Amino acid sequence: MTQIAEVIVDVPTMQTNTPYSYEIPPALVDQIQPGMRVVVPFGKGSRKVQGFVWQVDATAQPDPDVTLKAIDNVMDPAPIVNAELLQLADWLARTTYAFTITCLQTMLPNALKAKYQKWVSPTDQLPDDRRTSLFGDQKELLWDDSLPAETVKQLLLLNRQHLIKIRYEVSSKSQVKKVMMVKPAMSAEELHVAKNSLRKSAVKQIKLVDYLMTHRHEIRQTELERAITISSSTLKTGEANGWLSRQAVEVYRDPFQTAVVKTKPLQLNPDQTKAVTAICAATNQEKAETFLLEGVTGSGKTEVYLQAIANALSRGKQALMLVPEISLTPQIVGRVRGRFGQQVAVLHSGLSSGERFDEWRRIQRGEARVVVGARSAVFAPLTDLGVIVVDEEHESSYKQDDNPRYHARDVALWRARYHHCPVVLGSATPSLESRARAEKNVYTRLLLPNRVNNQQLPQVTIVDMTEELRHHKESSFSSVLLRALKERLERGEQSLLMLNRRGFSSFVMCRDCGFVLQCPNCDISLTLHMDTKTMKCHYCGHEEPIPHVCPNCHGRHIRYYGTGTQKVEQELTELLPDARVIRMDVDTTRRKGAHERLLKQFGDHQADILLGTQMIAKGLDFPDVTLVGVLNADTALGLPDFRASERTFQLLTQVSGRAGRAEKTGEVFIQTYNPDHYAIQLAKTQNYERFFGREMQLRHRGNYPPYYFAVKIMASDVDERKAAEAMVKIVRQLKQVLSPQAITLGPTPGAIARVNKRYYYQLVIKYKHEPKLDSALFKILSQAQKQSRSGLQIAIDRNPMSFM
Repeated sequence: MTQIAEVIVDVPTMQTNTPYSYEIPPALVDQIQPGMRVVVPFGKGSRKVQGFVWQVDATAQPDPDVTLKAIDNVMDPAPIVNAELLQLADWLARTTYAFTITCLQTMLPNALKAKYQKWVSPTDQLPDDRRTSLFGDQKELLWDDSLPAETVKQLLLLNRQHLIKIRYEVSSKSQVKKVMMVKPAMSAEELHVAKNSLRKSAVKQIKLVDYLMTHRHEIRQTELERAITISSSTLKTGEANGWLSRQAVEVYRDPFQTAVVKTKPLQLNPDQTKAVTAICAATNQEKAETFLLEGVTGSGKTEVYLQAIANALSRGKQALMLVPEISLTPQIVGRVRGRFGQQVAVLHSGLSSGERFDEWRRIQRGEARVVVGARSAVFAPLTDLGVIVVDEEHESSYKQDDNPRYHARDVALWRARYHHCPVVLGSATPSLESRARAEKNVYTRLLLPNRVNNQQLPQVTIVDMTEELRHHKESSFSSVLLRALKERLERGEQSLLMLNRRGFSSFVMCRDCGFVLQCPNCDISLTLHMDTKTMKCHYCGHEEPIPHVCPNCHGRHIRYYGTGTQKVEQELTELLPDARVIRMDVDTTRRKGAHERLLKQFGDHQADILLGTQMIAKGLDFPDVTLVGVLNADTALGLPDFRASERTFQLLTQVSGRAGRAEKTGEVFIQTYNPDHYAIQLAKTQNYERFFGREMQLRHRGNYPPYYFAVKIMASDVDERKAAEAMVKIVRQLKQVLSPQAITLGPTPGAIARVNKRYYYQLVIKYKHEPKLDSALFKILSQAQKQSRSGLQIAIDRNPMSFM
């Protein structure tokens, strides 16, 4: 009986959501399972690609007129994608306008993504002189980026003449870490006899035998070499003489930088008890209920999460906890590990490829039962979930920018339905979408209205910077904030300063002619970075020296405008020379483990002031932080974005909540040029409910989410005309299927019309019910693949976080 496997193939230039049928060769019959990676021939010639087995038909009756190609090889001894994740990939592809293969690849650590190599070999017909000039004495040549252009040109010509053969090799990048272990191979008596036969001058060997006689356990070779100061050659001699045996053993790479202290559950207050009881009841009843845990900053949401997770574990279930960005993981992971120890695995982009691979394998093997991580951790291969937590659920970083453009919150809800378990969406400032669903009882709302220690919320002062500029010289610091910083230094307390902009200055301008130095690849000004003495583009990475002469008028009156974290740090050292400052932004946290190291330094009182971008606004809990200063509250308000007010309110509320979290009272200063804006005024009192009512009225009036669904379509090309024409064509196509109730915005150039030498045009569609829209968008996506060979790219984003 012929067995046929349906395989989703990885062909970048021609993706499809339809699997291809392959015959399972006799040697692999009854061995291949859905979720395995296989190597299959594809297209004409000898091209080999990776694929995922979608399903296996053991009773297939193949069409006698069709000759199926056979699977070439199997890459995994067992499925690396389980049945749930296969179903999830299918759902994800349909809801994010992506291809299934892209969704499957997204779920795996980088180490499990295929590595392709192309090998070229001569045929017997290739003349000897050509063979020697191209191949020398090699049988094969690796065709990669290192080949000279002239060699590539010759190979292409020879391929057309059928004088060379091309072989594709597909392999996995996954590398298991192994260490050499040593253990005695003789009894103590036998070793004693061996020692007596050694010459007295064989000092190292005698040391080794003595150790093996008294230490009968297995030990790492490197540890043994250090312990008795011997070399590997002595160990090889010992192995040859039969004194010991050596074996390479697989070990996990440890992603945790520090040990943690074991903690016990805390006493809950009545509001926390009510929340934990409701969540545990849903876990115990295996009910896919969604809870919106709305609690002011410092209200003890994390303890609710931990006790809900403990309940799931006690019932033999697993738990998944998402945090919005890796800057939060050190403190959160520390608290989760303190409670659950070795059962915890962590997944985020700050890990090395090997560490991520090992943590993924620990989860897949069932050795880790609690997973904590950022956005992509939502795909962790857990098989029996009892609770899912999405902390700071309002955060935009839960939305993926590239294909597949998923929102981790939506994936968490899908997985909860699959496992029949609750989801806890926690936030002091829930997204309007989640709060609106709670209003309609789609989600169950749980409230934590007070801080756990009955401590008052910090006193917030709004500082009008226009008034400050009238009375004082221009500075990043108002007089009241500077005075408060000095008081904290005198009292030995700590302060947090948030500035939503990295770098030294926003831009460089010539005072003579007004010229602003732009990125040559993007329609955006370059940012000054004093640490590297360069101008950088934060979109494409372009870098060039700081100009001292204007490129336009050749004048020398170059001035720096705007403020970045580097500039504020410099100003701080001038104003408060005794203050110890830690700067935390994208530039200072590039290196592995930097987030954890900087936060530990601050927690250990090695600094008085933590200055950073919005990565310091959320989740951090330092008992001695009694002052928070927001240096520029208006950054987001000026953006042409329907979520601008919501993001501003959320950010100010979150960062204000970092102050006064223990016994000492907290104080917050918010510097702004828009002191009367409702988002800033309501953030002062952390009045979320009033903000929610006001913002929902504005959204309703403007036909914005959550009252409407939205989809954004973006066309880009190096040729601006082609991008614009493609978007006009898409608009014509969509108008044939959209109802009169749908609202279209555009086509228009992107908010930043050119990025990395590509021009962007966009269209936004707002709608309530458009049954024909999905199929029309997938048709556009399919057509776009053919056009992509000429450089045109089409991206579709369902429910975008921004219309910009």
